[in-house]
Amino acid sequence: MIQIGGKTYELVKENRNGWNLEAFKSRYSEVLDRYDYIVGDWGYNQLRLKGFMKENGKHVNKEQNTIEQVEDYLLEYCNFGCAYFILKKTEDAHKKPKKDNEKKDS
Repeated sequence: MIQIGGKTYELVKENRNGWNLEAFKSRYSEVLDRYDYIVGDWGYNQLRLKGFMKENGKHVNKEQNTIEQVEDYLLEYCNFGCAYFILKKTEDAHKKPKKDNEKKDS
């Protein structure tokens, strides 16, 4: 698990040793907080980060990139055969899900 910016991510895919925690931390921006997935790809020794949404996410519109389009992104916008990784946002460990039967304070 990777924690940054108050969010928790898990590495779901790595290609050609693309994952580098220090490089990720130095390139990360809070703009990426709103995305469900972060794709990092390497070109010319530079790490580039791009956010993707879940396909069935609440606030997804047709102009946004969804995770189902990641293969097209890697083929069209990244260097051929580049190293890359995909992170998926997970539920924050400190947030406790509410139970339906919890009592409200009156």
